[in-house]
Amino acid sequence: MGSCGSRSTRTKLDPPKKRSEVPDVLVPEFFSKKLWLQRLSTETIGGNVGPSSIVYLLDGYEAVLRHDPFEVYVRKKGGNRIVSMNSHGLFDFEQLREKNGEDWQERFKGHTDTRPFGPQSISFDVSFYDADHVYGIPERATSFALKPTRGPGVEESEPYRLFNLDVFEYIHDSPFGLYGSVPLMISHGKASGTSGFFWLNAAEMQIDVLGTGWDAESGISPPTSQNRIDTHWMSEAGIVDAFFFVGPGPKDVIGQYTSVTGTPAMPQLFAVAYHQCRWNYRDEEDVEQVDAMFDEHDIPYDVLWLDIEHTDGKRYFTWDRTLFPHPEEMQRKLAGKGRHMVTIVDPHIKRVDSYFLHKQATEKRYYVRDNTGKDYDGWCWPGSSSYLDMLRPEVRSWWAEKFSIENYVGSTPSLYIWNDMNEPSVFNGPENTL
Repeated sequence: MGSCGSRSTRTKLDPPKKRSEVPDVLVPEFFSKKLWLQRLSTETIGGNVGPSSIVYLLDGYEAVLRHDPFEVYVRKKGGNRIVSMNSHGLFDFEQLREKNGEDWQERFKGHTDTRPFGPQSISFDVSFYDADHVYGIPERATSFALKPTRGPGVEESEPYRLFNLDVFEYIHDSPFGLYGSVPLMISHGKASGTSGFFWLNAAEMQIDVLGTGWDAESGISPPTSQNRIDTHWMSEAGIVDAFFFVGPGPKDVIGQYTSVTGTPAMPQLFAVAYHQCRWNYRDEEDVEQVDAMFDEHDIPYDVLWLDIEHTDGKRYFTWDRTLFPHPEEMQRKLAGKGRHMVTIVDPHIKRVDSYFLHKQATEKRYYVRDNTGKDYDGWCWPGSSSYLDMLRPEVRSWWAEKFSIENYVGSTPSLYIWNDMNEPSVFNGPENTL
């Protein structure tokens, strides 16, 4: 807890199988912040008196943890609530159990999820007070303000889904998830300003936004005169590791969120200019002609991109030396005009013994493995492919080294990288992913 808001974690002690927790997301400085319990108190809610822990935050806010029944909320000091968790008593989780035969197995498009440790889902409700709209939980093709998915007057709908998928053709105006997922929701109201909620959980997630008049009062939190938007968060696995951001403005919430997860690097000036990209420019002559035509028609541009066909048979960090025999010279010609080049690097690695990346990754046991312990073998642009286990710090460091000018043969200081298909995309996988 700190000036940005508060953090709440909840997990089971000494389970037979440890639940998944997300590593390497929070900035190191976050863990060095000390938390001091200000006081134990009692809160009278709905006529019931119960013990609570209260922590004062900066700028006149406080976080309240009710012990029994469990509830967490952030409010203005002694005043109205801003964000709350489990005010409707929807906190629930499935306990790990012994598997018998094919218990809990699911089959989808020829693939079987064996669920060796059984169902591990976890859920809770979050309420945003005095909110007119909620936003966030990207990515999907729908309205900026999230529409209700349940409640009176809501047409048949599904919850908003967070699951990383490489979706070429998508459904318009749908809660279906596309590409990346960020379980961050931001609320805004004319009367209250802006607040936010972030669940640090990488598992597949479903989130219902509940329309006005939705009734799930459980007695944990009393009826209130404050307008609010209720949401129901459901995840396939993981723990509760939740962050509350008090705002009070949009800029404040984003600042509070990035104080926890880190800020992106400022883009270089050329990176926010016009980029020219196609699948695919055929060869160096094609690149030179495209560049010349921009000049001829007096169209400014700063960056030219090369897709997968520039490589030697879909081997990333290589060049097709027949089509691109002089990559350094090609880049220098563009750089002489103040322009840059971008080449694509995908996460799938072609499974051929002659490819140096595959050879090294196999020897070091850096690939994701299947449930038998073998290197996972999926199908993507190169054909048979394997995928690096990016949850391991040593694998990430090894991969990062490949982008240096010294290691990326044919690169120059004016060459930049297009990191693509990081869902990751697997053409023969369930829903085109791992």
